Amino acid sequence: MLRWRGLDSTPSGWGRCVVTIGVFDGVHRGHQEIIGRAVERARDTALPSVVLTFDPHPSEVVRPGSHPPVLTPLRRKAEILEQLGVDVLDVLPFTTEFSRLDPAEFVHLVLVEKLHAAAVVVGENFRFGHKAAGDLATLRTLGRTFGFATEGVPLLRDDDVTLSSTFVRSSIDAGDVAEATHALGRPHRVDGIVVRGEGRGRALGYPTANVHSERHVAVPADGIYAGRVVLRGERLPAAISVGTNPTFEGKRRTVEAYILDFDEDIYGVELGVEFVERIRGMERFDRVEDLVEQMGRDVERTREILR
Repeated sequence: MLRWRGLDSTPSGWGRCVVTIGVFDGVHRGHQEIIGRAVERARDTALPSVVLTFDPHPSEVVRPGSHPPVLTPLRRKAEILEQLGVDVLDVLPFTTEFSRLDPAEFVHLVLVEKLHAAAVVVGENFRFGHKAAGDLATLRTLGRTFGFATEGVPLLRDDDVTLSSTFVRSSIDAGDVAEATHALGRPHRVDGIVVRGEGRGRALGYPTANVHSERHVAVPADGIYAGRVVLRGERLPAAISVGTNPTFEGKRRTVEAYILDFDEDIYGVELGVEFVERIRGMERFDRVEDLVEQMGRDVERTREILR
């Protein structure tokens, strides 16, 4: 998959293509329907498929300080899109100036002049242009003017719930990672670098990998989870703690993974933490011995869940 950043990254002589547009945070099952349809249409017409997305999140530019928790940082998003068969990921820097383009200006500059779109595939709730003034009907009208086809894909619903990034974020925030897995089509994952923590886990017999993630990343509610870590392309079972370690009067919220049957020095290594099921909430123990006993039960429960 080719990766471009900005409109000027479009190669000279670039031909026509099939484009889909969106933030696509999480690349959940609803997004996959839209992207899959764009990829299918591109293949049927022997054209490349292009996913057009934005960085930073548009809400942070339009309403500073409102950046939502991020489900898939850009690099992770690119990995998933490549797995879906996308030919090109084009990341447009979302600036205040860019946000002021009206729908017609956006279409002419981005879809026609730069990408030479033959078809544009979007969700049926798609909005674009200054103050989200454009919708699917607007895009169809502009498509007829500029010579590209427009296709709207119905939103994916599950048990009367419309799948959306907001729904996934709310599930993760509540600690319902099983619901998030169902909506995403895979476990929610937090990526980061293993950094040195307080070293208490090793002293207690359960050494943990303390994962430092990017800003704004969506971290599940405090508690203990069964999951896996992705280390050098391999998935390993893990019991995961999210919280402030209240037994030790901790103040800083951390994500720590105890990798089962594993004892290697991985400080400074990139790690992906996948959340499969919540075991319990975070608790404060009066005695360290009680905490250690509970950690043993958490590990056994993790084995049962992942088995």
